[in-house]
Amino acid sequence: MQATDILSLKSSIEEMLNRHDWQGLKDLLVQFPEQDVADLIPEIHEEKRLFILRLLPTGFLPKVFTHLDRRLKDNILKFLTAEENRTILAGMTPDDRTDFLEELPGTAIQKLLTLLTPEERRTTLQLLGYPVESVGRIMTPDYIAVRPEWSVGEALSHVRWKGKDCETVNVIYVVDGDWKLVGVLGLRRLILADPDESIARIMEKAVISVSAFDNREEGVRRIRRYDIIALPVVDAKGVMLGMVTIDDLFDVAEEETTEDFQKSAAVNPLRGGFRESSVLSLYGKRILWLSGLFGVSVLTTAMISSEREILTSTIALASFIPLLIGAGGNTGAQSSTLMVRAMSQGEMIGSQWRKALLREVIIGCLLGCTMGAASLLLGLLQGGWILAAIVSLTMACIVVFSSIFGILLPLILHRMHLDPAVASSPLIASVMDIMGLAIYFFIATRLL
Repeated sequence: MQATDILSLKSSIEEMLNRHDWQGLKDLLVQFPEQDVADLIPEIHEEKRLFILRLLPTGFLPKVFTHLDRRLKDNILKFLTAEENRTILAGMTPDDRTDFLEELPGTAIQKLLTLLTPEERRTTLQLLGYPVESVGRIMTPDYIAVRPEWSVGEALSHVRWKGKDCETVNVIYVVDGDWKLVGVLGLRRLILADPDESIARIMEKAVISVSAFDNREEGVRRIRRYDIIALPVVDAKGVMLGMVTIDDLFDVAEEETTEDFQKSAAVNPLRGGFRESSVLSLYGKRILWLSGLFGVSVLTTAMISSEREILTSTIALASFIPLLIGAGGNTGAQSSTLMVRAMSQGEMIGSQWRKALLREVIIGCLLGCTMGAASLLLGLLQGGWILAAIVSLTMACIVVFSSIFGILLPLILHRMHLDPAVASSPLIASVMDIMGLAIYFFIATRLL
């Protein structure tokens, strides 16, 4: 829904509220997808929000609640009754419920868990037991499983009986007596098969699965690589634990991409969305990186001051400093961005990084020669052959070094089990300021 549509709908809702047209308002809201209604709720005055939420049908309310901002969810639950809270939590899918609860304080989690049935509580606690950002946290135990010895007719009867409680019926998993995953079956193939055919004869034995302890990004990579809509989750022995669907992994992919964007701009990842983040939290996320980069800049300033004598003797050298260190930062940022993205796409497998490094050395040399030639002409216009040689040689060395450094830094961070996205453009630029100046003053000192 576009912003203009939200404002138009808001106006209609306020008009109905003033007229006390409760049934008309309820009929209006249920015409829209739950995502659009969730976008509308923050625009409504706080006193009227709870009234509108209480108008929503019991099955529709949890779906709308799932798509609200985290801070708004917390505020809403505080003003709802215990029975209303139970309705919302019970109506959420297990993975969405776990995602909401994991960000709450321990006391709040315990209070809300008491509102669930024993079975719902057991499932939620099981999902909360997996590591943060693991596949286990976002999987759902609501899936359809059949036995390989069943006939197609028996399996269809089971799907009709069990399907209403599952998140999706498009994919049916085949498990043996020990609940080990042995095959997978699409609903289309099941429907079109002969009712007397056995499941073992029509199932696909090559199943793409993921461990419950794998990182969520691994699930995203497998969904994308194998073009499937659901991914079974198994334990170390191959026992079926649950599944993750493509819509959940799309949310993960969006979160990870947003996090990488924030890190690439030297901002610690936000806990929630930008809109729900407070001034102090945004300040805290940014000041840490800015303080570190400020310290690096102090080293740059100290290096320039230490070479005051050579800068005074050849004043034209100072005019080329922004050009040289800017080229180094830009080149390194290009290389690191390409490498971080390639790593996130799973392209750097095995020894692929060696080929990438060799290719970047070649590209860096080509870029260095091109930029060095351009700098040679600029140096000739500013101060003659000696200055031109210094600037040209420095530019070529800086560009080559930055290309290699931009490739190596994400790889080093990955080997240290750190997020390669930390190799942000500001960090690359700050490091290359120091290295660029060191190269510049070294060459200038030798040639002069």
